[in-house]
Amino acid sequence: MDRKVVVEKRSLLLDDYFKVEEAYVSYEKFDGTMSRPVRRLDFVRGDAVAAILFNTQRKRVILVSQFRYATLSRGIGWMTEAVAGLIDSGETPEEAVKREILEEAGYEVETLERIFRFYPTPGVTSERVILYYAETRGDEPVAKGGGLAHENEDIQVVELPLDLAFAQIDHGEIVDAKTIIGLMWLRQRAERERNE
Repeated sequence: MDRKVVVEKRSLLLDDYFKVEEAYVSYEKFDGTMSRPVRRLDFVRGDAVAAILFNTQRKRVILVSQFRYATLSRGIGWMTEAVAGLIDSGETPEEAVKREILEEAGYEVETLERIFRFYPTPGVTSERVILYYAETRGDEPVAKGGGLAHENEDIQVVELPLDLAFAQIDHGEIVDAKTIIGLMWLRQRAERERNE
């Protein structure tokens, strides 16, 4: 349902690794009238990719753990999450997710299936996540993984049996949204396969 939007003024408040845009907009309300101009901020981000990586030979989900400053104020500095990253200029989403899987987890991908595209926090950021299900090529990594030193990444690979990964969601140990979405999708797929 597209409605009328008028952007009256737009400016960049922060132009750093992240960008924050300020805009004054009027938009068509559900009753058909236009709103008064309202100030909105956009934490400007490009598209990102993420993958629920599964080792079919060992029957394990491969996640990563790393320090996240933004969650530290809530008492959680290290997050267990799906492999993820931004799409570089000139890359397709598929190329980006394969690159991130190799950099972070050390695996090459045998099977890649796009499962969702979503906005994690549409009230705050324009970031869109393209989430994949990926299966490893072989049962062992082909590279070290762990992230890139020049990006100050210090990533630990976490391999979990399916039941333990699902239990960590249920017990609130995995709290990253993209990872929960992907693992819930995988849980539903596993249940469907068991019932066939």
